[in-house]
Amino acid sequence: QVQLVESGGGLVRAGGSLRLSCAASGRAFNNNLMGWFRQAPGKEREFVAIIHWNGQPTWYTDSVRGRFTISNDNAKNTVSLQMNSLKPEDTAIYYCAAEVKHWSTKIEAGYWGQGTQVTVST
Repeated sequence: QVQLVESGGGLVRAGGSLRLSCAASGRAFNNNLMGWFRQAPGKEREFVAIIHWNGQPTWYTDSVRGRFTISNDNAKNTVSLQMNSLKPEDTAIYYCAAEVKHWSTKIEAGYWGQGTQVTVST
């Protein structure tokens, strides 16, 4: 049974940092895309960052490029999202995804985590 478990969310002041981690179990995700998505209250889920399991390439949505960094550790079967210079508009539930197939015009992934709340205060 495949499981994705996120951790690292929390409450932080604007300008602060958080690091999200996603531990995958149940199968290997070689040659797949892994990613982070988020959903703010009243809004649709949106793409944040994507990484190939080999570590490259990576993709970022414009609003986080230069502030967030996605990385993975194949040995530990984890994907992480380092979030710096956080802004109140980054507040959302962040979801880890595996086997990402689409992330622009539509969002589609084979597996999802349960989500972790990130709240950025002013």
